[in-house]
Amino acid sequence: MHTRLSTQAIHDLQRISDHIAVDNPARAVSFIEELRDVAKRIGAMPHAFPLIPRYERHGIRRRSYRGYGILYSAQPDQIFIHRIIGPGQDHDRALRLK
Repeated sequence: MHTRLSTQAIHDLQRISDHIAVDNPARAVSFIEELRDVAKRIGAMPHAFPLIPRYERHGIRRRSYRGYGILYSAQPDQIFIHRIIGPGQDHDRALRLK
């Protein structure tokens, strides 16, 4: 299944990369590649990860990877990545859905 990242998720990846690159530029590149790969593989098991409480009606799930959260929804023809949040970031602030 095809995976599509929202504009916000693309910005999230850039912020994560920038943060890691301060101490280790090479690791920043490899970690972003890992996150992208993990996001792509969600399509193989789109319903394997838990729905986020209070966002069940939106079908938003969380796939964790090394402390980061990939917030996504499984749509009929694609996996849509809403946000990629870091450790300690709040789902509600990141998603801002009603």
